[in-house]
Amino acid sequence: MTSYRQVLAVPGMAPLLGVSLLARTAITADVMALTLFVVLGLELSYAAAGGVAAALTAGVALGGPLLGRMIDSRGLRLVLLVTVTAQVVFWLGVPVLPYGFLLVASFAAGLLMVPAQAVSRQAIAAMTTSEQRRAAFALEAVQGELSYIVGPAVVILGAATVSPDVVAWGVGAAILAGGVGIAVLNPPMHARDEAEAAAAERPPRRQWLSARMIAALTMAFGTTTLLSGVDLAIVATLREAGQVSWAAAVVVVFGVSSVIGGLIYGALTRPLPTWLLLALLGLVTIPAGLAHDWAWLCVAVVGSGLLTAPTLGSVADAVSRLAPPRARGEVTGLQSSAQSAGFALGSPLVGVAIDLSVPAGGFAAAGLAGLAAAGTGYVLSRRSRICAMRSGLTGRLPWSSQVGRSSARRRSPTAG
Repeated sequence: MTSYRQVLAVPGMAPLLGVSLLARTAITADVMALTLFVVLGLELSYAAAGGVAAALTAGVALGGPLLGRMIDSRGLRLVLLVTVTAQVVFWLGVPVLPYGFLLVASFAAGLLMVPAQAVSRQAIAAMTTSEQRRAAFALEAVQGELSYIVGPAVVILGAATVSPDVVAWGVGAAILAGGVGIAVLNPPMHARDEAEAAAAERPPRRQWLSARMIAALTMAFGTTTLLSGVDLAIVATLREAGQVSWAAAVVVVFGVSSVIGGLIYGALTRPLPTWLLLALLGLVTIPAGLAHDWAWLCVAVVGSGLLTAPTLGSVADAVSRLAPPRARGEVTGLQSSAQSAGFALGSPLVGVAIDLSVPAGGFAAAGLAGLAAAGTGYVLSRRSRICAMRSGLTGRLPWSSQVGRSSARRRSPTAG
């Protein structure tokens, strides 16, 4: 069994997770920072703030695969140079931009967002052995949960005590520091024994965008759809109970539970299938709507929290195993786009369910969305396996022959 100590002992892994956490925390807080600036700084409506947030999210979703493809073809440092420069210009300009220009600039900033999450996932796949990868991606998922706990809270505190303008500059400075840190580390995007496959001609998209890959991306989308819907359902439930001020406490309990669940899952000897983890997450989310006050809601979300990081880590592991070395950047970018799209869809989907029923309907809608994605992922994965068996294939991916049998025993360099 691979321990977390072994994963963190991989050369360059601990520094990578550290600087990536800084960048991801700032990126996670960017929507909140823009929302508070529009509402408090420009004194506009929440609808106007939602428009800016939607523009940024749409840019991130569209830009992920494009930046990933640039990493594959042009290298990591060039992409970081372009994206870090764009973020510095954007966040320095936020306090002086009128709303119309801010709307356009937010979309452009999303397109050129520093790809910290995708880069860390691609580097983890290159730096670890197949036995280490599940534990490493569990740590990456835990890192993501920590960023969601810390980032928005710091932004809210800063806006309340200082000003939205200073918060915007602070977010830009943190993104700059994280992006520069990743560029200095320059983690490998391909393992040493993948060099031949990485240097080969780029495989056509139809070759790697298989049913199994679509299944993994669908489950990535479904997971974040569920999670963003749960956030809204928590607020709606507590608002009906007159306890909306306790929403932060419930979210913290959810996040801490996710961290604990991710650490436990990464240490297990036998992983569960991704579709099963997502299905369980959907099932335990639905009854959370039975809670009607903050204390019981804290208890009700523990089950969902314990399964969140394991599901996210399992999705990332599945995508990394299916991605050909020459197109890994584009694939991880597609995963980030799928998750961004899920976050964008989850809140309005659950909001409609709440408006048409009761707050408990929000938890039900979020859970059912997760179950639907899990079922789709299971069907697509099973169909792919059946087709492979009927064709007499061994299940080996077409580019894996170039990687060789040594992948389970290798240790890749930390730079290059």
